[in-house]
Amino acid sequence: MNKHLEQLIELSHVDKEIDAFEPQIEEANLQYEALLATKKSVSDDISALKQEIKDEQIKKHKNELHLSELSAKLEENGRKSAEIKTEREMKSLQLEEEIAKEQVNFANEEIARLEKLIDHKQAKIDELEVKETEIESSLSSVKADVDVKLAQIDEERKEVFSRKEALVGAMNQKGLSFYQKIRRWAKNTTAVPVRNQACMGCYMAISDKVYSDVIKGEEITMCPHCGRILFLEPSSDAIGA
Repeated sequence: MNKHLEQLIELSHVDKEIDAFEPQIEEANLQYEALLATKKSVSDDISALKQEIKDEQIKKHKNELHLSELSAKLEENGRKSAEIKTEREMKSLQLEEEIAKEQVNFANEEIARLEKLIDHKQAKIDELEVKETEIESSLSSVKADVDVKLAQIDEERKEVFSRKEALVGAMNQKGLSFYQKIRRWAKNTTAVPVRNQACMGCYMAISDKVYSDVIKGEEITMCPHCGRILFLEPSSDAIGA
C-alpha cells in the first residue's frame, strides 16, 4: 500500500480515538453533574418553600391584626350597648356584632389554615435539607471517583496525541492539508473502507476501475460520489482485482 495512504488511514484512526475521548469525559462527569443538578433542584425547592412560608406568615399577621381590630370593635360595641336608647340603635349594633363575629370566625379559620400550611411546608423543608446534606456528602466521594477516571482518560489522551504528533510530523504536508480539507466536513469518516464494492462513507457503489485502484493501493483513491478517501481493509476479499 502507498506509504502516504497508509499514513492518512492511520491518521484517520488516531483522530477517531481522539474524538472518542469526549464522550468518555462526558460519561465520567455525568454522575457528578447529575448530583449537582439534583442538589440545585433541592436547594431551589427549599428557597421556594421558604419564600412561600414568608408570604403565608405575612397573611397570617394581617389576619391577626384584623382579629385584634375586630376584638376591639366588639369590646367597644359592648360598652355602647349600655348607652342604647332606641330599638333601631339596638338592631344596628346587633347587626354590626353579627358581622364582626363572622369576620372573627373567618380570621381564626384562616389563621389556623395558614399555620397548618406553614407547618406542612416547614416539615417539607426539614426533609429536603436532610436530603441536601446527604447529596453534599456524596458529592465529595463521587468527585474523587470522577477525578480518578478523568486522570486515566487524560493519560490515554496524551499518549494518543503524542502518536498523532509523531505521525503528522512524518507526513507529507501536502497530503496532510488534503486530509484536513476533507475532514472539515467528513469528520471521522474522512477515510473509509470499501465493502462489497461500496464506499462506507456514502454507501454508493463504486466502479470496477475505482475498486481496482483501491485494491492496488498504489495511489490515494477518492470516492467519485462523496470525495472521501477509500481503502481496503486487510480482511476484505479482493475478488475482482
